[in-house]
Amino acid sequence: MAPTLPSAGRGQIGVRTQLRPEYRGDVTTLRRAHTSDLTAAELRAARALLDEAFDGDFSDQDWEHGLGGVHALVHDAAGVLLAHGSVVQRRLLHNGRSLRIGYVEAVAVRPDRQRQGLGGQVMGALEQVVDGAYELGALSASDDGARLYLGRGWREWKGAVGALGPTGVVHMPEEEPPLLWGADLDPAHELLIDWRDGDVY
Repeated sequence: MAPTLPSAGRGQIGVRTQLRPEYRGDVTTLRRAHTSDLTAAELRAARALLDEAFDGDFSDQDWEHGLGGVHALVHDAAGVLLAHGSVVQRRLLHNGRSLRIGYVEAVAVRPDRQRQGLGGQVMGALEQVVDGAYELGALSASDDGARLYLGRGWREWKGAVGALGPTGVVHMPEEEPPLLWGADLDPAHELLIDWRDGDVY
């Protein structure tokens, strides 16, 4: 019998995992790899999965935001990609400090395999990357996704947010606050994130 993931969902490279009892026998493989280590076919499969999971509402800029870091991929026994996520490096300015953060992007599960623990496997692997390589983690969540992240210990930022744009500080009072991982920051001070094309957060 394949090993079972710990309850916190912590995955490791190449670990074969088995899901909840109702999915006994449904063995999956969790892999972590940098963008540079993925083949063109693997990247196409990840992009196709995201297009399917987001019902076509996943832009080229959204895809670009998820590249250049570490990917977590869950495949079934036949090698079909079931779930994906990535974490990339960004910078936050907070209270006079520049923080190197792991920003989680492009998390998705194939629609017919949702609610089976696969998103938790992906997040467990990405959280390990954040814990080992960054000062804290951040992500922007949909309403559906927020339940998964909050249940894992991510916390909503309660302060103001903005960005360091091409012409200076851009305050973003209407922006949905990000969720943070492993952060102990004072919400009295604004979070300013590095600028990028498309959605800044």
